[in-house]
Amino acid sequence: MGTAANTGFTSETLRRGVEGNSAADLLSLYADDAEIRIVDRNTQPSHPMVVHGKDQIAAMLDDVYSRDMTHKLEGCVMEGDHVAFSESCLYSDGVRVLSESMLTLKDGKITEQTMIQAWDE
Repeated sequence: MGTAANTGFTSETLRRGVEGNSAADLLSLYADDAEIRIVDRNTQPSHPMVVHGKDQIAAMLDDVYSRDMTHKLEGCVMEGDHVAFSESCLYSDGVRVLSESMLTLKDGKITEQTMIQAWDE
């Protein structure tokens, strides 16, 4: 398993956060002033959804983790204070979601995330 810039952020801590049954473990990896930019079918690159700060991120993650679905970290590459990873999700009705994220870390916490996601329609 890799560690980003010796800060304690590891691919295993990311895996536990992503694959956990609640948003709490994943939320703990974000800095208080973190920002997530999400690009998908509804929020395209010129107008991504932007979520600012830990409170807004918590609300988003609580919504996602309240759904009847599983999350799996498919792959993770770490170099310095940058992390790229793939996540697959499966809803109980068989709908699949795939996302790719790029993270920037500072002092072992996620400060920026850009996520591109696609799902079955």
